[in-house]
Amino acid sequence: MGPRRAFSISGIRVRMRPVQKSVCALIVLTASLAFLYLHVWSPKPYTTVDLRHRPDQLPEFLLPDHLLVPDKKYAHIAFRIKEEILELLPKNSCKCEAQASFTLPFQKELFGQEYSMEFTNAFKPSDLVDIHSKREQEYRSHQQRTQVPLDQLIIVQANSPLEFPVQGVEVRPLQTILIPGLSLQAVERTLYRVNLTATMGTFDVAAEVEGVKVEGEREMHLSLSASHLDNLNRQMQFITYTNTLFHPNTADLVQFSTDEHRASFSIRIRHVPPPKLYYPGSSRGGAGEGTYNISALVTIATKTFLRYDKLRVLIDSIRKFYPTVTIIIADDSRDIEHMQGPHIEQYFMPFGKGWFAGRNLAISQVNTKYVLWVDDDFIFTPRTKVEKLVDVLEKTTLDLVGGAVREITGYTTTYRQQISVQPGSEEGDCLRIRQGYHHIIEGFPDCVVTDGVINFFLARTEKVLQVGFDPRLRRVAHLEFFIDGLGILHVGSCSNVVVDHASKIKLPWLKSASDKQYAKFRYPNLTGDIMNSKQTLFYFKNRFKCMTGN
Repeated sequence: MGPRRAFSISGIRVRMRPVQKSVCALIVLTASLAFLYLHVWSPKPYTTVDLRHRPDQLPEFLLPDHLLVPDKKYAHIAFRIKEEILELLPKNSCKCEAQASFTLPFQKELFGQEYSMEFTNAFKPSDLVDIHSKREQEYRSHQQRTQVPLDQLIIVQANSPLEFPVQGVEVRPLQTILIPGLSLQAVERTLYRVNLTATMGTFDVAAEVEGVKVEGEREMHLSLSASHLDNLNRQMQFITYTNTLFHPNTADLVQFSTDEHRASFSIRIRHVPPPKLYYPGSSRGGAGEGTYNISALVTIATKTFLRYDKLRVLIDSIRKFYPTVTIIIADDSRDIEHMQGPHIEQYFMPFGKGWFAGRNLAISQVNTKYVLWVDDDFIFTPRTKVEKLVDVLEKTTLDLVGGAVREITGYTTTYRQQISVQPGSEEGDCLRIRQGYHHIIEGFPDCVVTDGVINFFLARTEKVLQVGFDPRLRRVAHLEFFIDGLGILHVGSCSNVVVDHASKIKLPWLKSASDKQYAKFRYPNLTGDIMNSKQTLFYFKNRFKCMTGN
């Protein structure tokens, strides 16, 4: 027996026997597994979310820099900052640093390897100053183009005698509306007066009330005065606003004042986008997911490149379960082969045009409500129930829902990703990507809300076209689509709809020339030009300075 080892705990000296060491190792392993359970499977706040259609939530605002500096009026009042809450609030600065965590057995395999990436490394130092300047110029132009007065925070001051609509007033371009909710609740006086000022339209009154003086009709400034408050308030019920400066989507910030009190409210000016509706086809009768006419609702889209053998297997497997669903193929192979059969549309592109360019082409030809994206080496099975994904989109506010992919090893993955952007300084924002999801969907226990899913998803065609696929991403890309879709796509993932993945294992001496050529394009050196190209896009196009993930 070897020598005994000793160590000290809080001043108590302990000698360990070999058996005791085994017990300690078991305790460490048990504690690690317990931590893993609590981290992954323990219930979290708001684990289930109701995605029925309802009004959008109010926008969130960043933490103002002056919030913690008290006004002179309240300078004598002491306060205590709660750092743990302060850290949760969004700020105008961010850093991409791999987060430190406990060291656990199999940590990398279970949670993924933490990483941090600075996109400025993709540029030469001599080029970065000019590129940064041009990026900020483009960003300012983007803000001027996309931000409208409706985005401005407006707070109604307490104890103001003015009543007015805070939001929700809307007019079509160059049209007229009655302004609702205008009123004055003032103390008794000999004369009551209110003023309204606009910048993109004029005011008028739809009727004249006795005892009220109106000045500035059909002008951008309107003044009302009366000796009786009731008469003045009655007159304000007839005030109209007419938009005179055309813009398809903006807002007019109206100033509303009386004596020493001032307020602002917005009138949204826009053409309401017309709906884009799709005929659902004849259902089979009854209720539930089995009643959907999949051929009328869904088009299957894929992109192929040098893999016609796998593409034929995919088409054959689809036809076993969905013989009349349209299949659209974008093809940028060199030696093309025509895929024959009913309900198949094959579109040819220049050789090696690229992955995202092919996605754009395929989805641009879809004329059904939903598009099901599949890779050309997938295989449909009895578990590939497209009806279940349709049911989720038909009954929730989701725009896109992913399924699961089963590998030849039997392992099934959903590739769920949480994507967020932390505001930064002029150096750019920070992109944060983590494995996982946000909530379980009420009524669909196998489905969750997330931000990114695997390469097998059903989506509303209109929303996918709205986001689009950047054709500069030619070979290795996928998550970039969901990054571009932040704020546009409402994403879900369901584990109970599974497609098989064809085996990628092939002995070297059995590989054809086409296989070798495909591997050359599909698996390039990610440390070279492709990675630099991605970092360049992230840095300039998305205004990110760095990224963290696992």
